[in-house]
Amino acid sequence: MVLSLQVIADKIQGELKGPDRRFKGIFTTLGNAGEGDIVIRHWIDDNGVKMALEKGVCAIITANPRGGALRVAGDSGFPIILVDRIEVANAFALKWTIGKFAPETRRLVVTGTNGKSTTTHMIYHILKVSGREVYTNTDSKSEFNTLIDPVVPAQIAEESREKEFEYLVIEVSEVQGWLGRMMEDHAYLMTRAIDPEIVVITNVALDHIGLVNSIDEAFWEVSGAVRAMNGGFAVLNCEDERVRSMAGLNKKVEVFFYGDDSQISCQEDGVYVGDRLFIEGDSLPFKSKHFIQNTLAAIAACICLKLPLDDIKAGVLSYKPLKRRFSIIHESPLIIDDFAHNPDGIKATVESAAAMKRRLWIVCAIRGSRGKEINIANARALAKTIKDIQYNLIVTDSDDVVDDLNIVKDDERQVFLEVLKEYGIEYTHLNKLEDALIEALNRAAEDDIILLIGAQGMDPASKLLEKILKEGDQC
Repeated sequence: MVLSLQVIADKIQGELKGPDRRFKGIFTTLGNAGEGDIVIRHWIDDNGVKMALEKGVCAIITANPRGGALRVAGDSGFPIILVDRIEVANAFALKWTIGKFAPETRRLVVTGTNGKSTTTHMIYHILKVSGREVYTNTDSKSEFNTLIDPVVPAQIAEESREKEFEYLVIEVSEVQGWLGRMMEDHAYLMTRAIDPEIVVITNVALDHIGLVNSIDEAFWEVSGAVRAMNGGFAVLNCEDERVRSMAGLNKKVEVFFYGDDSQISCQEDGVYVGDRLFIEGDSLPFKSKHFIQNTLAAIAACICLKLPLDDIKAGVLSYKPLKRRFSIIHESPLIIDDFAHNPDGIKATVESAAAMKRRLWIVCAIRGSRGKEINIANARALAKTIKDIQYNLIVTDSDDVVDDLNIVKDDERQVFLEVLKEYGIEYTHLNKLEDALIEALNRAAEDDIILLIGAQGMDPASKLLEKILKEGDQC
């Protein structure tokens, strides 16, 4: 399948600047590009164009040529395709790549506000341990689920040269933006490009405040994945009212519910498939409510794929979580690390830790450079969840470990702490993550729980703890 640059420009509503060429490579990033490839970048400057020329790149697609980018490209006879919406270009790259390198694959999309990474990874694991050849874009930091860069198309193209994928299990961010602009219909665009036979929706909640400003907007963006389907199964969380209502959005698809009173449910003694006890509760690798919901979603998706129940059960029982998904990183005291970065995630994670009936220490990283709104919402969720339980709270800016993109600004810190005071929550605030971890370790007893929650500001915690504990052993 060979395309010309003009054909590509027409398909992505772009304008070709420079000569038309035949495209024989893959869509990829500038750093990984080779001869004949097309690079997709949100912005490019004259140095980027020069680098592309040195690499023998076929063309660059961008929404923002900076500095002398167009002049250098023009002088060198190098083609640039200008677009208004870079996400349209990335959706085209994804669709073209699947069509060329993985056309016979069975494809699944997982999206929602919380739990999509764990659900995606568990489906991947079930397929993998049952002997299937499968690709997923989910990793511990969820770096590739945005699909706003051509990393996933490049990975599929490159890995397909060495193996023939049977399944693609692709996590799609429910809401996406760039420089404060929401990329409208992100889930719809990417799901339409993937053309999956199964879409899993985990839940609908507010996370990307500032990009979406109401739960109705969040619902519309998440539901785009169901609306984009051409057939197959929509696997829906019936415990979430908004997700449940998606059942009537697309008459082309069958609906498969999971959760309470559905085809796949969790009762006191374990997970049920219909009326049959499928996995006993004591055998489940995780007992927390949000992990059980993710497990039910993965089981439901695999049943829709018509996988043997024995394969599904073996995959669930052998599953190990992604990093920072309620991960136990120390035993005494019990230290649990979780990527709780929005109100629903904070509530679910704290409730799961509190249910373990031990004295609870919480170290919470404020979200840096994400605005006041999300920090108000996070602080409110934390305050409401802990106000009626026994807790010890340490809040940190993590300014000793975060990069320039994640620095906690003064107004973000101020609003977070003001909400805690408003709810009468006692806390200790420390600027450095290392100091916050040392404070928790020094004050916690061996049978206590230390819960680490937060996004980028808490990511380095496990390595810091390793260093702190090692130094403590040497004293």
